Amino acid sequence: MPKHLKKISEETIHKNPWWIYKHDKYEKPNGEEGDYYYGETPGNAMVVPVLDDGRIVLVLQQRYLREKQSIEFPCGGIFEGQGVLDAAKRELLEETGYVADEYIKIGEFEGLNGLVKDMCHVFLAYVTEQEAQQLDDTEEIEVMYRRPDEIDTMIRKNEIWDGQTLAAWAMVHHNFLHKDSQS
Repeated sequence: MPKHLKKISEETIHKNPWWIYKHDKYEKPNGEEGDYYYGETPGNAMVVPVLDDGRIVLVLQQRYLREKQSIEFPCGGIFEGQGVLDAAKRELLEETGYVADEYIKIGEFEGLNGLVKDMCHVFLAYVTEQEAQQLDDTEEIEVMYRRPDEIDTMIRKNEIWDGQTLAAWAMVHHNFLHKDSQS
């Protein structure tokens, strides 16, 4: 069983509205001191929206770091003082224009737990009506609709490559939608 590392100190190197970059000093199991650099966020909420006909709502948006388009589920950061469900509702409306009557918390995960403290909270939402998107001034988002089997095919073809979307789909599809996608 690995021994736990003992934190000696924590320093904030940089902070902005979206994340904090930190440097910790820690004690190794052999007694030596080590350095650990990492990011930290308040977390984010991802929504897997389902229409009455069983199709899933996705978004297509440009990803700056990869310089290419990415197909994803609606997702965004949790603002200070905001609840996880409120963040999920905000992101669904903002990115797709959809409103849901029912949200089911599926679970949570950390996508890069060695690099960043960034818990992703996953919700399944049964959408009921669509309003206008409420995009940030940096966003251009196209709303897409796919059946579960089409999403599986897109994943196999590497057309969906966003890690959070892949993890959320694994959680939702196999636990909640699997029977529906087989019919």
